[in-house]
Amino acid sequence: MNLLRAASTISVLTLASRITGLIREQMVAGLFGASTLTDAFQVAFRIPNMLRRLFAEGAFSQAFVPLLARTRAAEGDEATHALIDAVATVLLWALLLTCVLGVVGAPLLVWLLGAGLPADGREAAVVMTRWMFPYIGCMSLVALAAGILNTWKRFVVPAVTPVLLNLSVIGCGFLLAPWMRAQGWQPIYALAIGVMLGGLLQLLVQIPALRRIGALPRLGLSPSGLRRAWGHQGVRQVLGAMGPALLGVGVAQLSLVINTQIAIFVAEGAASWLTYADRLMEFPTALLGVALGAVLTPQLAAAQGKGEDEAYSAMLDWGLRMVVLLALPCAVALLLFAQPMVAVLYHRGAFQPQDVAQTSLAVMGYGIGLMGLVAIKVLAPGFYARQDMRTPVRIAISVLVLTQILNALLVPLLGVAGLALSIGLGALVNAAWLLRGLKRQGSYRPAPGWLGFALRVLLASAAMGALQYGLARHFDWVALGSQELWRALLMAGSLAGSALVYFAVLALSGVRLRQFVRRA
Repeated sequence: MNLLRAASTISVLTLASRITGLIREQMVAGLFGASTLTDAFQVAFRIPNMLRRLFAEGAFSQAFVPLLARTRAAEGDEATHALIDAVATVLLWALLLTCVLGVVGAPLLVWLLGAGLPADGREAAVVMTRWMFPYIGCMSLVALAAGILNTWKRFVVPAVTPVLLNLSVIGCGFLLAPWMRAQGWQPIYALAIGVMLGGLLQLLVQIPALRRIGALPRLGLSPSGLRRAWGHQGVRQVLGAMGPALLGVGVAQLSLVINTQIAIFVAEGAASWLTYADRLMEFPTALLGVALGAVLTPQLAAAQGKGEDEAYSAMLDWGLRMVVLLALPCAVALLLFAQPMVAVLYHRGAFQPQDVAQTSLAVMGYGIGLMGLVAIKVLAPGFYARQDMRTPVRIAISVLVLTQILNALLVPLLGVAGLALSIGLGALVNAAWLLRGLKRQGSYRPAPGWLGFALRVLLASAAMGALQYGLARHFDWVALGSQELWRALLMAGSLAGSALVYFAVLALSGVRLRQFVRRA
């Protein structure tokens, strides 16, 4: 398998997801702006989304995917299918219980994440949380399917399914919200309906993909089926690995809870500013970090299972070089071109110039830490593949403490931008700590040529940054809001020109993209 081609395929499909995600946020910003009700929706949506990251894409995937890859490499498909059936059965029963508890406990969850909301905002958040909570059930099963498909090197369906969520929310926002307003109902509830519809669609498209590779789980829906699944050794291994993984991912989600609470108290609309900035930050994080992590995690686990230490280290080295090559110019763009991007993407309708300014500052804060945010997606799987969950957890707990210290120092000075900056600085520390741990273990040995490569990438990024700095200040991007098409074309041309400058300088300095072609 060509790792670069696989990662590129995921990145291209993720690009479609992120573009539709940006359109979704544009729609929310244009229809509802940054207000108490949008803050209520962001709080309500973050509850199942946080649990999805905590359980489905977080602790469960970190525990299940390496075990699945090792089982398939060492024991063959029959043992792998038995593992899939057992894990899927236990997961389904756990999700049914979780969804019931979440719907009943919605008021408590809203209070934990959005205590600063006004009474009408809390009431709306509780209603939307109850409507959206079953989304966590759908997405946990989607994460199971994605782990299976990625292990079988079927990357397309897992990468493209998030588009369905965005299209569902967009459709409900444009079509259902006006109808609900005409009926005298709260139109923002249409977004919650779109989220739930999107979760169902994402789950349904996994079924034919799993059936094609003969890995559709056989679920034990009876109590006896649950008992048989519970007795499978692989289930106990997944649960044992999930403990420390859950703690590690939980630390990140606790940080999100704290930051959301702080943002609500900073100013009305601050939680929405942070969410809109987060969407821009997640664009490169998903395109690069998620793609690299999805490709590398099963490959690293398989190499570890076969005792191929050289291949293991070489794949980590390749992943880190890709991070430097692609994440550094993205970080420069978030720092120097934040206001033009925010203005073009969000400045319309109810989204005012003040919202552009505050969101842009938060984007810049994220830009400082983007390299760390992406690198973690490559470095953490290096530990998970070796069944070492505890080291990333210890690092994550320490970084959480550091992030909150930074919040106490930076938020009074910078407002919501201080929250983003604290997250960015914490991510840089986290990534550096993970890298140091892998090197000290001897798991990762940097290949020759790093210094020259890094200097060439820095030179190309500086040239690109100089162009973006000039373009950002030459045009009044907010005032151009009256000329939507011209402003959008201008930004597209600016970004295309920046990419051209970056890759041209790379080529002139001797960096060739074909040197990153790697097979596993």
